[in-house]
Amino acid sequence: MQKTIQLRLKPAEAAHTPSLLLALAQSLGEPKESILGYHTLKQSIDARNRQQVWVNLSLLVFINEPPKPRFDSPIEFKALPINAKEVIIIGAGPAGLFAALECIEQGLRPIVLERGKDVRSRRRDLASLNKEGIVNPESNYCFGEGGAGTYSDGKLYTRSNKRGNIDKILRLFYQFGADENILYEAHPHIGTNKLPHIITAMREQIEAVGGKVLFGKKLTGLVIENGVLASITTADGDSFKTEALILATGHSARDIFHLLHDNGVTIEAKPFALGVRVEHPQAAIDAIQYHCALRDPNLPPASYSLVEQVQDRGVFSFCMCPGGIIAPAATAPGEIVVNGWSPSKRNNPYANSGMVVQIDIPTAYDFLKLHKHEAAQLDNPFLLLAFQQWVEQSAFEQGGGLQVAPAARLVDFCTNKISTNLPDASYLPGLHSADMKNILPPFVHRTLQEGFKAFGKKMRGYYSNDAIVVATESRTSSPVRIPRDEVTLAHPQVKNLYPCGEGAGYAGGIVSAAMDGQRLAVMIAQTLGK
Repeated sequence: MQKTIQLRLKPAEAAHTPSLLLALAQSLGEPKESILGYHTLKQSIDARNRQQVWVNLSLLVFINEPPKPRFDSPIEFKALPINAKEVIIIGAGPAGLFAALECIEQGLRPIVLERGKDVRSRRRDLASLNKEGIVNPESNYCFGEGGAGTYSDGKLYTRSNKRGNIDKILRLFYQFGADENILYEAHPHIGTNKLPHIITAMREQIEAVGGKVLFGKKLTGLVIENGVLASITTADGDSFKTEALILATGHSARDIFHLLHDNGVTIEAKPFALGVRVEHPQAAIDAIQYHCALRDPNLPPASYSLVEQVQDRGVFSFCMCPGGIIAPAATAPGEIVVNGWSPSKRNNPYANSGMVVQIDIPTAYDFLKLHKHEAAQLDNPFLLLAFQQWVEQSAFEQGGGLQVAPAARLVDFCTNKISTNLPDASYLPGLHSADMKNILPPFVHRTLQEGFKAFGKKMRGYYSNDAIVVATESRTSSPVRIPRDEVTLAHPQVKNLYPCGEGAGYAGGIVSAAMDGQRLAVMIAQTLGK
């Protein structure tokens, strides 16, 4: 017999299997010996009660019968026939890889072209970036196999419940090597240390059944004839004919936006968010969120999610990383960009989060016009991209050289002081005390200041000079959108060009990008079938 049951346990009880089994037996009114196994369906932490943190569990319990596997069988990828139609996919991030996997399920042969390197080769370039501040424009935290997600955390939480099959995305990650807990935790997370192996397994599966994944293939040319993309060329001189092309290049492939524009393909400026990354001692966040001096070892490092309206502008936390590290995410020399990631155990001594402000078209226009920037035109599709670049380049100019990032203690930042010294931090290239007013546009700076003060009232102890603010968190999403038809999902001007994922402006994270890739693959299969 099988039953689904809800339990509310103390952390130590939830973590101790005999205690959990006893709680199950008591709740079900069955002998403990009759409980032969269980699957966790959902798990979340409730820390609202200041006296006691609870773990909420939904469990499928097997009573007097052996437990069955969570899934009857793995999702199958069959070998493709020789005459399978080909789909070109530009980019091997989550949108591109999951589009490729879905193409295989639909009987299409994916040809994935990635400008960067495979995950193993990327490591050397990331080491040079972290230790020497050397940016490889084709191989960094944003470009390469697995995209930006591979070496920046692997958070699998999304609110895009209506855009696709979230359960299938999580199941595929699990099938390719992720821990089972991603299937039931409220905010699933894989960890940067585990993602490379999973991404490699996905690529090997694609290749095993007849797909291709090619590296060092940067898209540089388009041949468009009568509203149809006939072929493309790559930087190494190769040419590929195409019946359908999925463009899944990520939010930082600025050259692709220019390539489209130069070929007369419409693109649009898109609002995005920009700000800083703030880092606290993890112990401080644990104490605030769990209402204790020392975190229970059966609880994970605490996280937070914050949002505040400052006058008419929102400021909010983004990509919060408990037990994490701040990383250099620039894609070109002469700019400072920071991001955050956590290993699977989230066991580093710091907690960091992006803290960002929404940037809209009128505000970016006013700012660039004030600075007499050539991009200051309301109808310029590169308006918000130019704003993004302006801030990143200002951060580089105010930094300490190479990828040494400008920073300030949190209270100093909010009171317009230049910090005389900085605390220890996780950012490996190093930090340089700087006046953030020389980096951030005034409205961003003021909004962040008021936001941090408000967050300090919501989380007592958050507003502290033990925390640091690091500039700039600027790659939250693409500042450009590549439009597509709502019915065909293709570009309205080029009927076999399919803009996809974060870079096209239709996703915001690993899971939503993966779902978008799947959705386009299904649409292409239907279209080519006709």
